[in-house]
Amino acid sequence: MTLSYWEHKTWLSNIDYAIIGSGIVGLSCALELRRQHPKAKIVVLERGMLPSGASTKNAGFACFGSLSEIIDDLKTHSPEEVVSLVKERVAGLQLLRDTLGDENIGFQKHGGYELFTENDTALYQDCVAKMDAVNKLLLPIFNDQVFSLTANSFHFGNVTDSLIFNKFEGQIDTGKMMQSLLKKTAEKDILILNTTEVTDILSIDNAVKITTKDLGILSAKKVCVATNGFAKQFLDKDVQPARAQVLVTEPIENLHIKGTFHLDRGYYYFRNIDNRILLGGGRNLDFKGEATTKMEVTQQIQKELARILKTVILPNIPFKIDYSWSGIMGVGEQKKPILAAVSNTVFCGVRLGGMGVAIGSSIGKNLAILSSGNISE
Repeated sequence: MTLSYWEHKTWLSNIDYAIIGSGIVGLSCALELRRQHPKAKIVVLERGMLPSGASTKNAGFACFGSLSEIIDDLKTHSPEEVVSLVKERVAGLQLLRDTLGDENIGFQKHGGYELFTENDTALYQDCVAKMDAVNKLLLPIFNDQVFSLTANSFHFGNVTDSLIFNKFEGQIDTGKMMQSLLKKTAEKDILILNTTEVTDILSIDNAVKITTKDLGILSAKKVCVATNGFAKQFLDKDVQPARAQVLVTEPIENLHIKGTFHLDRGYYYFRNIDNRILLGGGRNLDFKGEATTKMEVTQQIQKELARILKTVILPNIPFKIDYSWSGIMGVGEQKKPILAAVSNTVFCGVRLGGMGVAIGSSIGKNLAILSSGNISE
């Protein structure tokens, strides 16, 4: 692409902060940078027409983790680390709500539930046995009991008679959330360049050279990498892509299901949205195949999602699948996000571990704080 003098002068020169990725982390970073640096030129570079990754692809769970997930985390993390993770997720969700407002993100608090199939009775019994200990562990955060047993009042099929309930969880409208963030960044004179794919970044002296697919090489004083599952190409860090596939049914008359639900240690998750059921997961069927940045769906996983809909979630209720898609998460050996200075001019906030809605706002804010300073305005 050949650029005019006007295009280069207005959009692509004298950039103080370039942020790679216009998802929750990237836009939250941009907003905090604007608060700290009112006169700085802040440019967000986004590879897609819309935020590409997980921010507009996620299931909209305002959650901090199911009981079985927390128990599983305790096998590889210390109790203090697990409490810290949950605390960060709760604080991040509150920051998101405070920043945008509940109405602007479609926040609803119907609670969260964990289901256990009849083949997972051992896991169910283990969770029940450890519930009191986990409640005690989380008590300083919530000042109340988080998890409790409740009856299967939703008429789910082939599951245990009791579900595990979490009254503190909720759900959001992902589209409303991202639209609100985009509107807020525009109001703060933050420039977003869509369909601008970054292929390389290189720190040179006190600047960063940013190679793009269509706009050539740009320069910025500082760069913040906020691409989560796509970050491996820029960073030598423990972050790998993890694709998550999702489907949504057509509207179901008199839908009786409300809330967020986890199944099979959180590898499957579903919720109500606009009288429909949204169901996602299945990465555990093909961990190797789903460690990809390809935004595609596969027959193997979509078929299993449809089976779960028919036999567990909506037994004896006819349904049709209306939408199917996939999003890319960033995962690693540890659940803790990576918030780090790569150099004195490059910084990153990545590896959100499937908890982008919960921690994206706070990671973005802290990424801005980490990268701030020494920018002449």
